[in-house]
Amino acid sequence: MDFTILVGGAAGQGMDTFANILEKSLKRCGFNIFTHSDYMSRVRGGHNFMQIRFSDKAISSYAEKVDIIFALNEETVDIHEDSLKEEGIIILDEEVSKEKDLIHLPLTKTAKNLGNVRVSSTIGLGVILKYFGLPKDQTEKIIKEIFNEKIADINIRALEEGYNMAETKHKLETREDRSILINGNQAVALGAIAAGCRYYCGYPMTPSTGVLNYMSLKSEEMGIVIDQVEDEVAALNMALGASYAGVRAMTGSSGGGIALMAEAFSLAGIIETPVVVINVQRPGPATGLPTRTEQGDLRFMIHLGHGEFPKMVISLRNGEDAFYQTARAFNLAEKYQIPVVLLSDQHLSESMATFEPFDFEKISIDRYLAGEEDIREGERYKRYKYTEDGVSPRIIPGKIEDQVVLVDSDEHDEYGNITESAEVRTKMVDKRARKLENLKKEVEEPCLIGEEEPEHLVVAWGSLYGSVKEAVERLNREGVSIGALVFGDIWPLPTERLGEMHKKAKNLISVEQNSTAQLDSLIREEMLIKCDHKILKYDGRAFSGEEIYKRLKEEVL
Repeated sequence: MDFTILVGGAAGQGMDTFANILEKSLKRCGFNIFTHSDYMSRVRGGHNFMQIRFSDKAISSYAEKVDIIFALNEETVDIHEDSLKEEGIIILDEEVSKEKDLIHLPLTKTAKNLGNVRVSSTIGLGVILKYFGLPKDQTEKIIKEIFNEKIADINIRALEEGYNMAETKHKLETREDRSILINGNQAVALGAIAAGCRYYCGYPMTPSTGVLNYMSLKSEEMGIVIDQVEDEVAALNMALGASYAGVRAMTGSSGGGIALMAEAFSLAGIIETPVVVINVQRPGPATGLPTRTEQGDLRFMIHLGHGEFPKMVISLRNGEDAFYQTARAFNLAEKYQIPVVLLSDQHLSESMATFEPFDFEKISIDRYLAGEEDIREGERYKRYKYTEDGVSPRIIPGKIEDQVVLVDSDEHDEYGNITESAEVRTKMVDKRARKLENLKKEVEEPCLIGEEEPEHLVVAWGSLYGSVKEAVERLNREGVSIGALVFGDIWPLPTERLGEMHKKAKNLISVEQNSTAQLDSLIREEMLIKCDHKILKYDGRAFSGEEIYKRLKEEVL
């Protein structure tokens, strides 16, 4: 069982509320959910749509073909009718159009009779529930949770009207609900909270704003200070100040905002202050496509900041991965006293999906702070003490009597005093670089999908995990010898698993959402391995599993 419902219309017609209630209703009926959104960067007007896929088996991507189109305007029919399955249906308000052979329902007329034309989409919701033979009790509970009593009452009556005007085609069996429904931005925020983040600041920039919003929503309950700052220049500098003062700190933005953080990113490198930064990618350059998705910032993040200093870049693969890797990022940042970058994108950040409940017991908070026992009696504290592994003892200012914590953006000696000594400069650069050698031992190998010794080997990274997984598993079922390595940790680049699997593969295929195959170029640079084929997409729209499957068959297999 696997169905997809598409709702489309203009911005301001209530699609978000409709999708929110429907996906929660389906989730509480025990189904797995994947919701994909596509919207214009404008407040009103323009064509927007959302696809809600639900199934009784695991799903990790959106579907190309849909079972129901719920059209809030005629344009939605014109744009999407070719994606309708042969047995699918299109639901349209009779006041919008009567020219096409569609299921016309008196949605607006009924809503007006109820006293509020805005509940017409709730009537459509009732129609859809009845079409699939699903109970409406869970939906009624959700409506009561979302709206005040007066608005909830009229929406429940609207739901009943829609339920009564439809017929059942599929009688679906409900199951016990044991999952959580979450998007990538929310998962990142939860991971930060679980890791003990106590300060988050940022400037709103689509599609990263969801992290700031969710952290703000939970700030009072969890004791987190949230700052909406004047710009991204201030954001990272303020996060570094909070980290220097002793709290776990994080900031985030999207491409243009991250560009403004470049100078402060280098500051983090030279003052060796841990910080976590998330870049929720969107297509550039400049403003680009603000509400679309792409993987164009990989090289940018690896080389972010002037000068040479160690950093780590982790690409997030899905909501579950985002939760655990965000928590891990804080520990790595503090262990090596470096900036750690999380790479997400619009598709991952805003797609809702179901997962097993996150296990907070798996999260440890490892501060790696020094104490009085790490400073010899009578010794003056050396913030940048030369050590074998490059990591100097870090104390919180004011915590140890008579010890001063000096930091400076100029090159400095072990104590933190400014210096222009050639000898000290060389030692400090080498000290910082030694961290990277130890960090390389901690990177996680890419996730393997499909066969362990395949004839065809796909390499991908980040949010392509779900789409690649569906494509590869479908090809495996068809008897194709194919596997995939989807990278999470991406800098330093883990090389062991790819190095072994590449020796036995006939074809190496790069699948990426950028125009220059940035992972492929990184693999060539680090491993002298070149991909034989490239499957690229950079139109601002996300790859589906179906599209990757088709392109693999057409271009490679």
